[in-house]
Amino acid sequence: MTAVRLKSIEKSYGTVKVIHGIDLEIEDGEFIVFVGPSGCGKSTLLRMIAGLEDISGGTLEIGGEVVNDVPPSKRGIAMVFQSYALYPHMTVYDNMAFGMRIAKEPKQEIDRRVREAADILQLTDYLHRLPKALSGGQRQRVAIGRAICRDPKVFLFDEPLSNLDAALRAATRIEIAKLGESMPGTTMIYVTHDQVEAMTLADRIVVLCQGRIEQVGAPLELYERPANLFVAKFIGSPAMNILPAKIVVTGAKTTVALSAGAEATLPIPTPESAKGSSVHFGVRPEDLTVTTGATQFIIEGTISIIEALGEVTLLYADVAGSTEPLIAKLPGNQPFKRGDTLRLTTDPARLHLFDADGKAMR
Repeated sequence: MTAVRLKSIEKSYGTVKVIHGIDLEIEDGEFIVFVGPSGCGKSTLLRMIAGLEDISGGTLEIGGEVVNDVPPSKRGIAMVFQSYALYPHMTVYDNMAFGMRIAKEPKQEIDRRVREAADILQLTDYLHRLPKALSGGQRQRVAIGRAICRDPKVFLFDEPLSNLDAALRAATRIEIAKLGESMPGTTMIYVTHDQVEAMTLADRIVVLCQGRIEQVGAPLELYERPANLFVAKFIGSPAMNILPAKIVVTGAKTTVALSAGAEATLPIPTPESAKGSSVHFGVRPEDLTVTTGATQFIIEGTISIIEALGEVTLLYADVAGSTEPLIAKLPGNQPFKRGDTLRLTTDPARLHLFDADGKAMR
């Protein structure tokens, strides 16, 4: 079993606490992704699991064993860093075999593991090349292969694709996804700030903010049912539109009045006491559609920016009562120009409501 348990984990640097009592259970064989903005503590948390940072409080278990005071080399983990950290004078084969040679593994076992890892990562034809003769994506795969050869209980990835260009990042992301499928039962913990990586790789995503967990769940669960405003804005590209609103009708369904003057009815129940409350109204850019009806729209604004991307068009509109432009993500090319009035509607089931404190209303 290679389950990882974090119980009330804390990290402080002097009097400054950066990780605030994290509780998390990672099951055997799960692919978990930590996401969050810069400074949220995701890399620090990963390094604590690896043993590269001391734990200030709480308990960390790997495979049922408490490892707070166990050195990194004894934890049964392998880590892939943002930089490739390959030995430039060694071949791909020697780079991948280096750790096992230091551990005095038998030569036949070293050769077997290196060739198996190379086969998984499509590196067999490159085993006798030096790192300088490889592309960035290939070098990162060598670093991953070196980790595979250690036959670890847990794989740790610390933003392994951030140094690659867009094309290599997409290709290597696919390789990592295949790696997860080719090694069932292996627990993987992956840190990234890129939500595309998180959404496509993870079994579950852990969203962090200021050293605390905001929400844990499957990718589509976080996308469709964010627990609060932070998650709603962080998951999704472009981010969810948030507009100020006030509850005017309560009951089995709730009607809110937007600052722009229109009203929207959501299939969300609210008590009578909520009537008149200020709330946050949310709708994702891709859930909006254009309407020409004079009374059928729920949001009206003036187009300020148009981003024609071919596959989709992003329309930015200034909306009354909002300090940020509203974004509509529409398919294909759109016949709009700056200064046009934009009227938008959506399926009520795709709308979101958050209370004054930012907590989702269900």
